Amino acid sequence: MSSLFEEIDYAPTPIGPVSLRRRRILSLGTDVFEILLGDEHLMSSLFTASEVALAKLGIAQLACEAPDILVGGLGLGYTAQAVLEHSYVRSLTVIEMLEPVIRWHEEGLVPLTPPLKEDARCRIVQGDFFELAASENGFDAQALGRQYDAILIDIDHTPEHFLDDRSSSFYSTAGFDRLARHVRPGGVVGLWSDAVTDDVVTERLSAVFDEAKAEPVTFPNPLQDNKPFTQTVYVAQKR
Repeated sequence: MSSLFEEIDYAPTPIGPVSLRRRRILSLGTDVFEILLGDEHLMSSLFTASEVALAKLGIAQLACEAPDILVGGLGLGYTAQAVLEHSYVRSLTVIEMLEPVIRWHEEGLVPLTPPLKEDARCRIVQGDFFELAASENGFDAQALGRQYDAILIDIDHTPEHFLDDRSSSFYSTAGFDRLARHVRPGGVVGLWSDAVTDDVVTERLSAVFDEAKAEPVTFPNPLQDNKPFTQTVYVAQKR
């Protein structure tokens, strides 16, 4: 492979082939790691501000001293890493559907330092987040019906742009209502979106939770002369 490009791994999954690759961007003097589903970009190590904000904004709403956090979607691990930076977090569970993505973390192929596996509070579980969210038993096979202080979701591009159809019903009022069963009183749901604020999403969250808001996250895009780019984190709280 050229030093400017490397496909680190490529593997089939139930929703299409997934690949991890590294690109050298000469104009920035840096290596960028990317996850693709087919030809579709899922995540880049060059753009992590909103993934980090998802963790920070969600946890900032909590009043409990030792929260249990669940993250839906592993990706390159930046949301999970931002959760673990809070030393008072008691536990972190990450639900990831795609086995290759979990393996990349286990084998140290992603550029995360320190690796998530070095933190004893973190547990990565292979599973379909949306199927588990809709179930009464929830996300923990050893503790059926377990609730969490925060559930942070970074899977689909937006609540209207899905990776595949299995999540199409999740972003409805009924879907959020099913998710709320797994959130403790005082707990938070955080939702990442690769788009500007959509009031419809906030309204659906408000129909289920006691408080809901949208937090725009704007950052410079170094690939476009640092032109500002805005994504959104939705935060809803259960009183």
